[in-house]
Amino acid sequence: MSTIEKKPRLKTSAMIASIAGEGQLTRSAPFGHALAELARTKTNVIGMTADLGKYTDLHIFGKEFPERYYQMGMAEQLLMGAAAGFAHEGAQPFVTTYAVFATRRAYDFIHQTIAEDDLDVKIVAALPGLTTGYGPSHQAAEDLALMRAMPNMTVIDPCDALDIEQMVPAIAAHKGPVYARLLRGNVPAVLDEYDYTFELGKAKLVRDGADVLVISSGIMTMRALETAKALEADKVDVAVLHVPTIKPLDTETIIREARRSGRLVVVAENHTVIGGLGEAVATTLLSAGVTPAFRQVALPDAFLDAGALPTLHDRYGISTNMMASSIKGWLA
Repeated sequence: MSTIEKKPRLKTSAMIASIAGEGQLTRSAPFGHALAELARTKTNVIGMTADLGKYTDLHIFGKEFPERYYQMGMAEQLLMGAAAGFAHEGAQPFVTTYAVFATRRAYDFIHQTIAEDDLDVKIVAALPGLTTGYGPSHQAAEDLALMRAMPNMTVIDPCDALDIEQMVPAIAAHKGPVYARLLRGNVPAVLDEYDYTFELGKAKLVRDGADVLVISSGIMTMRALETAKALEADKVDVAVLHVPTIKPLDTETIIREARRSGRLVVVAENHTVIGGLGEAVATTLLSAGVTPAFRQVALPDAFLDAGALPTLHDRYGISTNMMASSIKGWLA
């Protein structure tokens, strides 16, 4: 009788994809550790997930507070409905799942059971935008547009580990529903060197420059800072305005920075060109009568391909090299 040799399953680059560059400083599971720290003093905090505790770093909270950790199974609608029930009883649920499941599968339950009643539920969603190579089933390229359109909802797109660590207590102090994108696992530490502090509803100029103003959120702030350093060799001076809170938008800071004369304004986001930060900024500037030269670095209005993240980021123009090339072309 012949035997079949079992070979180890090969891991593709999509399976082990990371947004951290080679040799980049990272911190492990900033969300999970920050939530556990918060829960030590805030006893009404609970953690809830739809079979994704390990993949949203919520398992760290669950190990320390098993009596306050709720595994709801693969039922996102139930997850959101139960979170609303807990909030009605005085708990503050932190709910995790993948962004596609929160915003596409459970949208109506968030809208009707959480947002309409202005409940104190924090939805923290992993794999935002193009941070997985698994294709349209897992790429939440339109999540910000969907959640921006929901009344009462605060929307956050953090850049790195520091942003996430400081975001957790900030959104806990805010009463009302929050949708926050989540970077999980080994998350790049970028903003530490820029004397940065997260403030809910505030944009921060993390780098000044005379030629270009990049207004960015999420991982694109990291890319913008890398691009600014790369363009120094070409004598292009790039400012970076980080906008972690997409809603409510810090229109005052955006208008003030965009009004400075002689700078190309580029909005960079890990999201479709439809309905995200770019359109929010464009509306803000036009409404204020501020009309600089304006460009966008964003994902196309399309179902994106599957594959290795570096390849996909180059293909869709959100890598550092492609962003630098685009800016140089727009300045030519």
